Amino acid sequence: MTALAPAPAPPGVRESAPARRPGRSRLGRIMQHGGWFVAPFLVFYGVFLVWPLVSGLWYSLNETNLAGINTEFIGLDNYREALNDDQLWDSLGNTLTFTAMLTPLIVAVAFGLALLAHNIKHGKWFWRLAFFAPFLLPSAVLADLWRWLYEPDFGLLNNALNERVPWLLEGDWAMFSMVLATLWWTVGFSFLLYLAALQAIPDHLYEAAALDGAGPWQRMWHITVPMVRNITGLIVVLQILASLQVFDQIFLINEGGPNNETRPVVQYIIQQGFTGYRIGYASALSYIVFVLIVAVTLVRLWLVRKRTDEKGETR
Repeated sequence: MTALAPAPAPPGVRESAPARRPGRSRLGRIMQHGGWFVAPFLVFYGVFLVWPLVSGLWYSLNETNLAGINTEFIGLDNYREALNDDQLWDSLGNTLTFTAMLTPLIVAVAFGLALLAHNIKHGKWFWRLAFFAPFLLPSAVLADLWRWLYEPDFGLLNNALNERVPWLLEGDWAMFSMVLATLWWTVGFSFLLYLAALQAIPDHLYEAAALDGAGPWQRMWHITVPMVRNITGLIVVLQILASLQVFDQIFLINEGGPNNETRPVVQYIIQQGFTGYRIGYASALSYIVFVLIVAVTLVRLWLVRKRTDEKGETR
């Protein structure tokens, strides 16, 4: 005898939800549906990001040292001192100058290299490897290489120019030297982003423009540049955020330059914390830079949202 199937519920009548198992908490249900896979990440996230942020904020409100001895709660005194610290503002000014000089160069050079690697007929793999390879070098290797290039007496650059340019000995030249070395080192990442964006542009757009009589420059300005505009915005933001945190190559090449004229703000924070043993004050400086970075990120998000809203309205 075959078992009779249960009669379907009448139309418009919802079936009752299955009863929950007694004793199972909300956390238990979360862990049942993939929570164990996320748990290792959450542990590392809490230990290496959330806890340092919270402890750093607490340190910034105290006068303390590396050993944590004689810690004294001083409230916002570290922040008040930072606002009147001329060395902080000089270092921050160096960082902003470095950022303002490097960012447009990165955009222009990366875009030019991507166009070359995308349109060249032979040996594309070689040019792509050559343009991206410097990005893989450690900062210590970069520093040794460019110190030899900048050497005033027998450096390769001065021999090629047949001049004795004080690359690392004068403030203006030192900052330009840091920008040039960083450009050579980091342009490969932006080049890769531009190259991927160029490969995603449909060929029929260029073919239609060519049939309408558009020349190479017109096709680039009216098709290529608008199509990679989002990637350009991404590169600008990423480069600004990276430049605001610059430290290793400048410190390794010339340790902040003559009279600290190229010393970035991160180097000044490290000096205060690990040379001056003022962990509380260094933490306060770190949070000031953190707020600056967050502000740049929020401006970028606002611009993206505004552009998206404008596109929606025009449609």
